[in-house]
Amino acid sequence: MFEKLSQYLVPIAGKLNNNRYLAVLRDAFMLAFPLTIFGSIFVVLTNLPFLDKIMSEESLNTFRTLFGNASPATMGIMSVFVVFGIGYYLSKSYDVEAVFGGAIALVSFLLLTPFVLQPENGEAIQNVIPLDRLGAKGMFLGMITAFLSAEIYRKVVQKNITIKMPPGVPPAVAKSFAALIPALITLTVFLLINVFVTAVFDTNMHDVIYKAIQAPLVGLGSGIIPTLIAVFFIQILWFFGLHGQIIINSVMDPIWNTLQVENLNAYTNGDPVPHIISKPFMEIYTVGMGGTGMTLAVVFAILLFMKSRQMKQVAKLGLGPGIFNVNEPIIFGLPIVMNPLIIVPWILSPMIVTLVSYFAMSSGMVPPPTGVTVPWTVPVFINGMMATNSIAGGLLQLVNMAIVFVIWFPFLKVIDRVNVKKEQDEMNKAS
Repeated sequence: MFEKLSQYLVPIAGKLNNNRYLAVLRDAFMLAFPLTIFGSIFVVLTNLPFLDKIMSEESLNTFRTLFGNASPATMGIMSVFVVFGIGYYLSKSYDVEAVFGGAIALVSFLLLTPFVLQPENGEAIQNVIPLDRLGAKGMFLGMITAFLSAEIYRKVVQKNITIKMPPGVPPAVAKSFAALIPALITLTVFLLINVFVTAVFDTNMHDVIYKAIQAPLVGLGSGIIPTLIAVFFIQILWFFGLHGQIIINSVMDPIWNTLQVENLNAYTNGDPVPHIISKPFMEIYTVGMGGTGMTLAVVFAILLFMKSRQMKQVAKLGLGPGIFNVNEPIIFGLPIVMNPLIIVPWILSPMIVTLVSYFAMSSGMVPPPTGVTVPWTVPVFINGMMATNSIAGGLLQLVNMAIVFVIWFPFLKVIDRVNVKKEQDEMNKAS
């Protein structure tokens, strides 16, 4: 059965993992990662639950005002970083001047962005960019625009439709002139698109893409059934030795990151967090409990209750990294990869934990993640509290680890008996 599955899954996963556009999209989101971490830190600091107990209302408002720019300047304009990153990395993958690819992608996105703010009750304000157009609401248009603009730019460059300067011209000047004609052609295309959509349909591309593509996809991706399907494929790919997060997240990250930004915008505005499923949910309540498959509970089960020297040695090696959510020593040392005795708890426990976490949050027992970005190496319980701004978020992780412990325990006992018998036979042969 495993051989038949691998014959179908491994080639598909390999194609996804090596896909140029998915790799570029992954790298673009990683470009924004340190910036969103910065913004998230100050969101956590300015919204600590005990601040209203130690500070007056006036002092608290002043404190939040002084440090409040950290979030809108990073998480609030995340689409800007992603657009530039896509243009940069896609151009780089084609061996054309990458920085101009990123700049052209960003300007192309801005050409499709309406420079007008329309209050619900009031006169339109011209020559300003609404912040939501640069954040969650503009995410999908930004990605589409960045890919298309970078493709047009690189094709013009590769056809040598450029201005070539004499050898004595400084490199920076020569590169600028070389990018001039590709930039003019690319930007003209997107300017004409904006003119057509605005003049003929009396709307803008942001609203078109948001209503036609982004809103339906985000609605689908925020559901528990698609999330469980994604978790299932992450686990099954890891079972065959393929990095499930890199492959599946490349497809799902645009949706989960959009949900995260919408959560953060609502949280910082004092509104209820609209989504349970988001990027922090997937990281904190799956990977954030000892790595993929939440194997920190498995390490504790082995150290406390198993007798096999081999298993205990692997668990000792995996304990330190597992605390910081690195579990390759367990995945490849136990092993989990291609081990038929382990496939049931390996797939089942993350799916059950995801269900438990979802219903705990949907019922109101635990608040959903606020949208702040928590580094994935932050240990369990601490990252749960940081993500939800509540001790309940950390306690839920402990409950989840107990669930993983119970699911894995009988399977670990079977493996332990096999290993103990094997070790005893080896000792008898040696003696």
